[in-house]
Amino acid sequence: MEKSNLRKPAVAGQFYPSSEPELKKQIERFIDKKAKFDVYGCILPHAGYIYSGAVAGYTLSEINIKDKIILLGPNHTGYGMPFAIMTQGIWQTPLGEIAIDDELAKALLGSNEYLQDDTLAHLYEHSLEVELPFLQYLKKDFKIVPITIASNNLSELKEVGKAIASVINELNIKDSVMLVASSDMTHYESQEEARNKDKQAIEAILELDEDKLFQRIRRFNITMCGYAPVVVMLSAVKLLGAKKANLAKYQTSADVTGDTSSVVGYAGIIIS
Repeated sequence: MEKSNLRKPAVAGQFYPSSEPELKKQIERFIDKKAKFDVYGCILPHAGYIYSGAVAGYTLSEINIKDKIILLGPNHTGYGMPFAIMTQGIWQTPLGEIAIDDELAKALLGSNEYLQDDTLAHLYEHSLEVELPFLQYLKKDFKIVPITIASNNLSELKEVGKAIASVINELNIKDSVMLVASSDMTHYESQEEARNKDKQAIEAILELDEDKLFQRIRRFNITMCGYAPVVVMLSAVKLLGAKKANLAKYQTSADVTGDTSSVVGYAGIIIS
């Protein structure tokens, strides 16, 4: 593998431990040994593990991790294209290396006018990277297709979701693919305000209604950083056969810090 195709971790040692033993030890605390089932997709938070790890771990503990994972996350850095997909290479974390599913990625790239092959958007972006150690801890071998999204155009988001579903159906790989949308919820408001606003967004997601989610984000000024990836995922999974969504766990940073004056919300949602 050429050096240019190796995406090294950008936030190891910040959002999560940089050493393999410490990282495994921390993740172990968040994993709940429970019955697992197949899903079409899920929503996971992407903050530092001390804040959101309990939500991510609890949510993924209920899921049979598939062989192929399409990762959808917001673009926090501003680098790269509005819909940036990496079509080849390897992502590295302290737990090892994960290959990009180049066949699936290239099929997705050619499926619509919006997705563009772009490495720059992914170099320093944390929203997808922080999900990987949890996935690696729970499953030894899988491939990924990383996509970051910086668009707030509802029709474009829905078109990309439809294109993803179409490719998965055409390749007849529905049983081996899952979508992971990465998002935190309300940012830096009081505990009460955050819970009230997040309830509005979560209700729309549980109804599998991406239009309602988009509308409520604007109506209630909800600072949910990954609503666009969630819109894409909801548009896709319904065409793949998803019928229901369940809230696995919700909490805020105040559950860790005790400070309810300014919190960030975290939700883990499973779609089956």
